[in-house]
Amino acid sequence: MREGIGRLLSIITSALFALIGLFLFFGGAQLLFLGGSWFYILAGAVMLGVAFCGIRMPKLANRIYAVFLLVATLWALFEVGFDIWGLEVRLMMLVGLGAWLLLPWVWRAGAGWLADKREVLGAVAISGLALVASCFGSYSIDGTVPAERMAAQGQPDPASEGVADADWSAYGRTVGGDRYSPLGQITPANIGTLKRAWLTRTGDVQQDGEGTVAGPDQGHEFNLELTPIKVGNTLYMCTPHSWVMALDAATGKVKWKFDPHPATADLAKNVYLACRGVTYYRIPDEIQTNCRTRIYSPVADVRMVALDAETGKPCDDFGDHGFISMRQYLGHVPHGFHFITSPPMVARNRLITGGWIFDNQANFEPSGAIRAFDATTGEIAWAWDAGHTPETWKPGPDDVLTRDTPNAWGVYTADPALGMVYIPTGNAPPDNWGGSRRPFDDATSSATIALDIVTGERRWTYQTVHHDLWDMDLPSGPSMVELPGPNGESVPALVQSTKRGEFFVLDRRTGQPVPGYPVEERPVPTAGHAPDDRVSPTQPYPVAMPSLTPPNLRESDMWGATLLDQMMCRIEYRQSAYEGQFTPPHVGKTTIVYPAFYGVVDWQGITIDPQRKILLANASYLPFRIKLDKRQTLEGSGTLPKWSGQGEEPAAKGDALSVSPDYGTPYIAFTNPWLNPLQIPCKGPVWGTLTAIDLVTKKIVWQHPVGTTRDTGPFRTHNNLPLPTGMYNIGGNIVTKGGVVFMGATADDYLRAFDLATGKVIWNDRLPAGGQATPMSYEIGGKQYVLIAAGGHGGLGTRSGDYIIAYTLDGAQGVPAQ
Repeated sequence: MREGIGRLLSIITSALFALIGLFLFFGGAQLLFLGGSWFYILAGAVMLGVAFCGIRMPKLANRIYAVFLLVATLWALFEVGFDIWGLEVRLMMLVGLGAWLLLPWVWRAGAGWLADKREVLGAVAISGLALVASCFGSYSIDGTVPAERMAAQGQPDPASEGVADADWSAYGRTVGGDRYSPLGQITPANIGTLKRAWLTRTGDVQQDGEGTVAGPDQGHEFNLELTPIKVGNTLYMCTPHSWVMALDAATGKVKWKFDPHPATADLAKNVYLACRGVTYYRIPDEIQTNCRTRIYSPVADVRMVALDAETGKPCDDFGDHGFISMRQYLGHVPHGFHFITSPPMVARNRLITGGWIFDNQANFEPSGAIRAFDATTGEIAWAWDAGHTPETWKPGPDDVLTRDTPNAWGVYTADPALGMVYIPTGNAPPDNWGGSRRPFDDATSSATIALDIVTGERRWTYQTVHHDLWDMDLPSGPSMVELPGPNGESVPALVQSTKRGEFFVLDRRTGQPVPGYPVEERPVPTAGHAPDDRVSPTQPYPVAMPSLTPPNLRESDMWGATLLDQMMCRIEYRQSAYEGQFTPPHVGKTTIVYPAFYGVVDWQGITIDPQRKILLANASYLPFRIKLDKRQTLEGSGTLPKWSGQGEEPAAKGDALSVSPDYGTPYIAFTNPWLNPLQIPCKGPVWGTLTAIDLVTKKIVWQHPVGTTRDTGPFRTHNNLPLPTGMYNIGGNIVTKGGVVFMGATADDYLRAFDLATGKVIWNDRLPAGGQATPMSYEIGGKQYVLIAAGGHGGLGTRSGDYIIAYTLDGAQGVPAQ
């Protein structure tokens, strides 16, 4: 009986090794032919030999496998050193097979177990030891903010002028967007007692057909990317379906709720259901109005609403009984082609906004022009239209702004003292082919543009990517900071973060790099672009500032769950066009884009501690792949319907993420995150980090992986071991006077607190849904609160919900905030 079981297991083992061997041999042969590693074809040949010997010469089979495992270990160490994630994908499967061979009933020669298995046991032990040793490596940059910098207080912070310490009155707390709270009650010393004070559910949850990542024809992303604001004793916020709400800041009790009832036709075509926040503004006393304190919020059917902050009722003297249409001045706007996800900038009685233009659908899309309205009446004040002469003008009722110009969809920031608003621009669509872009498109895309708040006149422009073919638009406005100048003076600066992971430090008065923070043009790849397009031979790099841009990919960086799917990624790497960052999209050949359009640093922007001069940025790392193909490929077969831009866009066009129709151009584009058949990234960890940069010394103080794989498994499942890989993140961080950094954002659904001095995690709370939002902090009743919206993110695939959660120190009632 035992002999029968042993023979059956031996046959199964030989069959398993033969299958793995065949897969590795033929895949390895293809990889070697493409110029890749020799190891996989060798591994396949050895596996086949081991499988053949296993039945009749089991002792020889064990010995061959033992030698192979040792060779594989040496090869793995040569390729990646003691990198746990690099060794895991190369050795874990092979060590597992070796452990299987150690079973008493598998491949026995009839002698004692130790005599049969000695070589395999030794090889498994050595390989296992290498894996264990690699666990003690670190992916962190360890450092500490000097004590004198941690204690720095009382330095000028003009952005906070007029904002009470207890409030969080704008998306970034101030219109300067530093995301710094001057509250110090919560500290690293007492944060262990931080607990939930209250939890409120908005009631706005995803509906059938929402929350998917498959694209607009299969569903709509439902994302609670919200950062509430707090003024006085009230929190104000919006929801994905455009509800506007006011909550008691001490209890979370709903004070009022307003549903603007977005038009069904717009919601049905809105592929990105999100509202990042609302704007509070007090109409100046010299202006007559019955609605002095207002909340402005975007509506998913391309409107803007102004509500009385006290009652939640529409302000009757604003636009059409509280609403203005953002379709006006845009000409023909198919449903779903324009909407606003970010709160407008309101300053000096101007409401300034742009909007989201449906990416990669056509080269005749609505205008990306920036518009300013009278904050009291809703009347158009000016439009900044790059394609018009003059570019700043006041359109009449029947005028149409220039179509297909670069848009600005993220949160804007401003310096009211200078009278400037800073606009982060995108590209003239489509993103990956620029053959039809006009000179004014190229001059104003992927740039920080300073406009006069009152008149709309352009003061300066600073471009961060030239002729952008990679969707490296600026997704967030810059953050303001005062920096020491070369002669001891204070320089009013801004820091513009980018999807590339670069940080441009500019004088916010002039748009020129601050002295000591130079930018230089460096050569980039130029070969292989579409023949009817062009590429810029150089791109700008801020050479003095640390960069979060990842190193260029190598074949040895490829990853997976096993040696098998890792080999598939290596084959795809060799098959793709890739010469590093800025490799232009090729026609008919897949191109690797890394960093990709989801960031390194996306719409969350950065945080700046204005007192300690520390910049904080959380980053994500996931390559994408793009292929341009001739339009006839899909239109000729009828898979992609033809469209001239008249009427509504055809519905049956496939997935808008993976297939970009790019109507009006010679090409379509296929775009996807680079995942292997197990839906595991082809680029291994670390996938997410949090970094502190000293803006004075221009050095990284500390950097740590942030987030685990707890909620992200193979095939996009939500169960996994909590491996400390660092995790993809969407949403920002904040910092407080108390020296604590708070961040949700990661795909493992936690709110975490970090010690600003060291970056070490000092507290966390498991959220009931994804926390893909930027937290905020405020004070009321002598208590400092920290708040986060936890509602998940369809694009990241985290758990959906409708939670607003506030935290305070346990037993801190009545203790005034420091």
